[in-house]
Amino acid sequence: MPLLDIRNLTIELDTPHGRVKALERVSLTVNPAEVHGLVGESGSGRSLLARAILGIPGHNWSITADRMMWDGRNLLEMSPKQRRNLMGSEISMIFQDPSSSLDPVISIGDQLIEAMPSHKNIPFWRRGKKRKQTAEKWLHKVGIKNTDRVMSSYAWELSEGECQKVMIAMAVANQPRLLIADEPTNSMEVQTQAQIFRLLSKLNQLQGVSILLISHELETLSMWCDQLSVMYCGQVMESGPTSEIVERPFHPYTKTLLDNIPNYSGTMNHKSMMPTLPGSAPALQHLPIGCRLGPRCPEAQKKCVNKPNLCHKKNRYFACHFPYHEEQCNDDSTPSS
Repeated sequence: MPLLDIRNLTIELDTPHGRVKALERVSLTVNPAEVHGLVGESGSGRSLLARAILGIPGHNWSITADRMMWDGRNLLEMSPKQRRNLMGSEISMIFQDPSSSLDPVISIGDQLIEAMPSHKNIPFWRRGKKRKQTAEKWLHKVGIKNTDRVMSSYAWELSEGECQKVMIAMAVANQPRLLIADEPTNSMEVQTQAQIFRLLSKLNQLQGVSILLISHELETLSMWCDQLSVMYCGQVMESGPTSEIVERPFHPYTKTLLDNIPNYSGTMNHKSMMPTLPGSAPALQHLPIGCRLGPRCPEAQKKCVNKPNLCHKKNRYFACHFPYHEEQCNDDSTPSS
């Protein structure tokens, strides 16, 4: 049974320009002990999807879904208190903007210790010291050497990279069943990025923690993820095993992202232009009809003004009328997600 199973999730936002669909019929499945990558450019709706899973919607959101299950329980039927308890114990998230997610008037050490689970099997007079030692251990694991200085500091006294490491320590110290990592290595040097990904990989392999890894760097996700979902402008373009998508992409958007991965073989000429899609992602209040990639797609034809069905090919899903390496979808395909 999947750990997280979402079917046809739609998020509508009330704006001064009217109601717009930020996410449209998005489906996502995360299995136990799986690393699932969610890739797409800025504005594709990845962070909105993560917040919907956690149950922290905005004041102007309207959420509908055919199914939104967590380990057999319906998330949509849970009360706000139940969702908060779930977030604190079974689901953790590394937010994209760490400095604004930390309390500026409480020290880092107090916040980290408060977020950690209590050691009920330890006598109460030793729990404080034990939790402090555990907090220092996790800070050291995420690459912070001077743990005493960081624990006695406030968020506004630390750099953006240090705040990000603190957020990662808070998330992994709970040992959740699902860890949602939204751009977890932002503002970090390359060596620390590798250390963080090794830590997440160890959590996944040794403790069976499922990870939903959100990033705009397809090259990074292709190295660490078992499954991959490609999003564009609030819709899922393609999903499936990472190795198969990288080797044989079906959707033109996925192929363009793969073509944009830097070539380190030295065969490209100096200052040569990399292949890109023309134009830019549309604003939510000016979304095109049919396939949202249509105005930018190199394979677009008249049929693309109709929304493509979600095609299923073995363990691959893709929404395109004219996919690469594949025949046109039949009329009895699965409804679009």
